[in-house]
Amino acid sequence: MTHNLPVRTYFWQDREIRFDVPLCQLKLHRGEIEIDAINSIEDTKGNNGEKGALMITNLRLVWCSHSNPKTNLSIGYNCIIHTNIRLAASKLRGNTEGLYVMTKMGTTRYEFIFTSLVKKSPRLFTTVQSVIRAYETSRLYRELKLRGAIMENKNLILLPDEEMMNKIDGVWNLSSEQGNLGSFFVTNVRLVWYASLAENFNVSIPYLKMKTIRVRKSKFGMALVIETLSKTGGYVLGFRIDPESKLEAVMKEVSALFEVYSANPIFGLNFSLNEKSKTVENVHIPEEVVEDTVEVIDTDRIDNFGSYYADAGKTDDRKIVFDSHLGLAIEELRPDQTTKTLWNFMSTD
Repeated sequence: MTHNLPVRTYFWQDREIRFDVPLCQLKLHRGEIEIDAINSIEDTKGNNGEKGALMITNLRLVWCSHSNPKTNLSIGYNCIIHTNIRLAASKLRGNTEGLYVMTKMGTTRYEFIFTSLVKKSPRLFTTVQSVIRAYETSRLYRELKLRGAIMENKNLILLPDEEMMNKIDGVWNLSSEQGNLGSFFVTNVRLVWYASLAENFNVSIPYLKMKTIRVRKSKFGMALVIETLSKTGGYVLGFRIDPESKLEAVMKEVSALFEVYSANPIFGLNFSLNEKSKTVENVHIPEEVVEDTVEVIDTDRIDNFGSYYADAGKTDDRKIVFDSHLGLAIEELRPDQTTKTLWNFMSTD
């Protein structure tokens, strides 16, 4: 007996970086929430001198030009490596503080610089950085997790907005030759199994990552088989529950909860604009410290998104080399860089 979960389009909003997309792709996905929208933001790296608006959601950053909405960016939080605040060369504001967003998608690294055209406003810096931190701490809503610190005294540690729907004992995990006895926790956002004898042996499966649920015969008898999406690793997880009538009831319950979740996904990013704690004084970077890092942007390039490359001409990771200054293996630097000069710069920042 197979239950194919409701068909859904590929969910890419927090997983990809897209340039100049049709406006329909900038619309909010089900479960995506607009946290803030800031006008008068310049895309200093790729569209220097062009004013636009920045929308901050619970999944991505969306920048759109005021003069030509077809010029836009969508930057998923899962692609962001880090952010910092440094001086940038803006055609509209001159040398001013900009938010640098370093990203990676596949083997390509991109750098984005956003500049607020409103003087002495830290809103761009505080909101974006706070939302990204909140995204990082809420991955259990969106990621399959093996052997996580999710249990306490044989009880599931519930996430914010997570509700316990059912607990099912006597569930065998069939990942090993002999099987392991444990329990299911069924919630409104995920299915969790843990071993009775070792609660750190567990798996958390968000509905967001499920592809199919089915009951089929295994060498251990009839089993509940859950297959995850290929972009999650394409895991196939088997569980046995006796008797068979109880097994089918569990499958129907999980399938029903998945359908409810699909209608209104919970991505887990809880954020209030009241959480902004930094002031304009402590996000200010003294000009003399970073004046040598100002980059003049050439906006006349034919290759539109090529101007966002974090390292011009670099599309693949460099080879791994030994660095004597650190005593570690690192990705080879550009010819004009050494780890010592980079360290000295970071130490003064």
